[in-house]
Amino acid sequence: MQNLRAHIYLFIVNLFYGAGFSVSKMVMPEFVEPLGFIFIRVSITTALFFVLHRFWINEKVQKKDLLLLAVCGMFGVVINQEMFFLGLNITHPINAALIMIMTPILVFVISFFLSHEKATWQKILGLAFGAAGALIIISGKGFSFSGKTVLGDFFILINATSYAVYLVIVRPLMKKYHPLTVVKWVFFFGLFPVLIFGFPQFNQIQWSGFTTQAWMGLAFVVFGTTFLAYLLNVLALREVHSSVVGAYIYMQPVLATIISIGLGKDHLTYQKILSAALIFSGVYMVSFAGNIKVFNRPDKDPDTNDMILE
Repeated sequence: MQNLRAHIYLFIVNLFYGAGFSVSKMVMPEFVEPLGFIFIRVSITTALFFVLHRFWINEKVQKKDLLLLAVCGMFGVVINQEMFFLGLNITHPINAALIMIMTPILVFVISFFLSHEKATWQKILGLAFGAAGALIIISGKGFSFSGKTVLGDFFILINATSYAVYLVIVRPLMKKYHPLTVVKWVFFFGLFPVLIFGFPQFNQIQWSGFTTQAWMGLAFVVFGTTFLAYLLNVLALREVHSSVVGAYIYMQPVLATIISIGLGKDHLTYQKILSAALIFSGVYMVSFAGNIKVFNRPDKDPDTNDMILE
């Protein structure tokens, strides 16, 4: 039941992210510059996490874990979000979605080299299926890498790498603390650099010029793709491995297409059906590649257990 709940959380998260590429472009840069946008996102979300934590959990963390939380804040909030918004501001949403396909592969590679996860043919094949499906659906939307977008594309690549590192290094904290405690401190440590870099652009925002669509887009990004997405992601990480969370990123182009079809801005084709089948198959193979087994490493204290997926 808990595992099913984690998959529901991840589906919702990537539904937000799938819509977030285009919604963010509705607001940025016409109404808000990238760093000012992040200033709004992170400051409001940090406040929400502190209030929710105070009345729900109110759990304390050990001092020895503060450094790892600070590192998670840098990779999961500062580098991740600033590179994403800076990149999206000067590239196309479709380019960003294409580059983000690398995230699940990066998560798996990092987890493997840190001995957090064991390589199996089911996982490798599942990642390949997911990547193929995402490429098929994106290839029909007219992406292009050019001199005009190359810097933005590079920023998105840094974003994808940073997010992959975050998903791997934050998971051990999930086993020790409540997910809300972890994400509260991750945003707390990420807040200060964001405030320093983002305040000048935030101070230049002309609020009187905001349209209803801009306000709705801003609210969606803050509460949907930031607050709820990060909260549900860490709740899922408590139940499933980082590679499973990463594999769900493959679903973003499919979900974005489903939204477009529902709004009458796209239509269903055999290509899209094939893409969806490959992606869902890939996510399933990564998610259920084997049973979780707990073992004792010979080079560690016998009372300390590590977890791998086989």
